[in-house]
Amino acid sequence: MTDSPSDDVALATTEGRLAAAAGLDGLSSLELVRLMNSEDARVAAAVGEASEAIARGVDAIALRLGRGGRLVYIGAGTSGRLGVLDASECPPTFSTPPGQVIGLIAGGREALTSAVEGAEDDGGSAVRDLDSIELSERDVLVGIAASGSTPYVLRAIARARERGAFTIGLSCVAGSDLSRAAELAITVVVGPEVVSGSTRLKAGTATKLVLNQLSTGAMVRLGKTYGDLMVDLQAKNAKLRGRVLRILGEIGGIDGAAAQALLARCDGELKTAVVAARTGETPERARERLAAAGGVLRAVIGPCRGTYGAGNSCPSGD
Repeated sequence: MTDSPSDDVALATTEGRLAAAAGLDGLSSLELVRLMNSEDARVAAAVGEASEAIARGVDAIALRLGRGGRLVYIGAGTSGRLGVLDASECPPTFSTPPGQVIGLIAGGREALTSAVEGAEDDGGSAVRDLDSIELSERDVLVGIAASGSTPYVLRAIARARERGAFTIGLSCVAGSDLSRAAELAITVVVGPEVVSGSTRLKAGTATKLVLNQLSTGAMVRLGKTYGDLMVDLQAKNAKLRGRVLRILGEIGGIDGAAAQALLARCDGELKTAVVAARTGETPERARERLAAAGGVLRAVIGPCRGTYGAGNSCPSGD
């Protein structure tokens, strides 16, 4: 380890020692759990401190996705796995097209389930990984590294800037190399871990929260929800098929049997069925109106206001 300023910063945070955990191995199971819970309780507040930066990230991602670009996460170890996880959850939740949200991890697919020695230090593989997906100026790259100093992620940020992509650096160390390298820094300082240096703990939790906000926020901006309802989900199992019917019933003001019949006539397209239910138009015409509105349901039937329950339509307004 060198004596560079970035190392000093890391020692004060992700690599630091937590005084309350000094006797960790001598605690009872209940004491250990309570200590971890008290430390985890600090995470949400730390994420809240980064709200303005996260919101700028949401806007940047929504802008580029709306113009046909992609959201690409890249990281090593836990950070990489969390990026891959968030990317994998976008298609079933928001019906994102294949390849619109991508997760890359140092060491490739093998690294999702086991450690790949030296992968996080291989900056050259980051270049190869980004070049393989033809990263471009239309895209957003989110580099994730709790320490803010992972060579694989830093080289990825540099390569992305060379290609003109917008870069976001997500780390848990103030003033890190990553925060300086990226165009937008999202820094969530959660402090030392209960197990010193084990960033799968508080830092991992903070990372998951931020990624949730980035992807969900961008999808909401793109009209993937109506109010709080996920109107672009893919009904690929019994639970989700039931949810689709409930959502159609709630927004469209129709009962279960009518919702099922209408959804079938609309080829399973929930948004199309909602427009047809609310306007009385044919599925074809409903589909045309949605396309003209960029798929934003609110732009076709107006905003959802107030509270409503099953079987009651969500009132529209000007």
